[in-house]
Amino acid sequence: MKLFVDCKLRNCVGLVGLYSVLVVNGCSLMHETFGAQPAVEPAAQIEKPPAPKEHPILTAARADKITMFGDFDGAAPNSYVTRTVVSLRQHSFTEVGGDADVTFNSKGRRMAFSSTRHNNNPDIYIKSVDGLAVTQLTSDPSSDVHPEFSPNDRRVAFASDRSGNWDIWVMDISGGQPVQITNTPSDEIHPSWSPDGRRLVYSSRPAQGGQWELWLSDAEAAGRRKFVGYGLFPEWAPQGETILYQRARERGSRMFSVWTMTLVDGEPRFPTELAASATHAYTLPGWSKDGRYVAFTSIQAIDENGQPVDTHVSDIWMMEANGRGKVRVTDGFTSNYGPAFALDGRLFFSTSRSGFDNIWSVHAQTGTLAATIIDEPADSENVAQPVMPSASQSMTPVNDRPVMLPDGH
Repeated sequence: MKLFVDCKLRNCVGLVGLYSVLVVNGCSLMHETFGAQPAVEPAAQIEKPPAPKEHPILTAARADKITMFGDFDGAAPNSYVTRTVVSLRQHSFTEVGGDADVTFNSKGRRMAFSSTRHNNNPDIYIKSVDGLAVTQLTSDPSSDVHPEFSPNDRRVAFASDRSGNWDIWVMDISGGQPVQITNTPSDEIHPSWSPDGRRLVYSSRPAQGGQWELWLSDAEAAGRRKFVGYGLFPEWAPQGETILYQRARERGSRMFSVWTMTLVDGEPRFPTELAASATHAYTLPGWSKDGRYVAFTSIQAIDENGQPVDTHVSDIWMMEANGRGKVRVTDGFTSNYGPAFALDGRLFFSTSRSGFDNIWSVHAQTGTLAATIIDEPADSENVAQPVMPSASQSMTPVNDRPVMLPDGH
């Protein structure tokens, strides 16, 4: 599906399309030229430099031309290669359609995702993390998205519009007929299992419109459900009763920010905002498997002057679960979205860097692509240690926000 984040109206969100590609509505980039350009007589015999690549795969990729020890006569150059290049891996390879909504089983060996590789409407697929063979789990003519493994790895919950609107469904990992968990006029998407596998939390939008809501349902008994608050794209913590989600701010630019709530005796308590921005929408948050870190997608909608910017670029960020020590993980050149932590600490996400939306990963601690720590806590012992930018990754902080230099580095 597409998530439209309106930079003017709170929770102006629509379900359109196939899977989670992030677009900021009403904030297109405009280019203007002021005045006529004077004619300039070109100088003779001036060789123009080669045009840069339009979309470099990594900012660090330029660093492979830097030699480590200098140039010596008769000696081959010893190239400098950053850890970011080594750390980045591609895990899906479709050249038709796209892959998104990646999630993992409890052992971290298999991943499920939604894809349009075979149909215009997405289906759910499963594959081993490092394998090539892909197993199709659903094949309904409708759209199936947002898969989530149950804690015992026997079932997958997902959202589907096969009944006429979006509902939550559950099916065995071995196949068979799915079981419908929700059956209301509302649109219900993005299920997440409780650690004991007995409950599901999901997003619901009333049929008459309004804000996205968070609901709990019994994973076995359809119809038993409970409203717990307002928000979108919830994810239950690996242990305990804390739920991570995104929610629109109530004033200012009204961008989405990252929140948590904790259930106490089944009742929602302690809503806490972990990360927010006046110029960026923070969406699709996810937990690390040990619950120590949170990753999310950041999309800039407006600049510091309130002017709309190009929204085709989005990046993955991560931070501690208390909101401290934010680190940018991806390179700022293309669309990167939908982060999901694997059991070994690698951070998976969908990206269009190969020309099609495929699933890639980078090591969250030793392979960050453009690591700049924002709001670093005084005690950084438990904060992810990033690879600092090389000469080809120079970044300048402006108002506590990393900004690419004018030369594109």
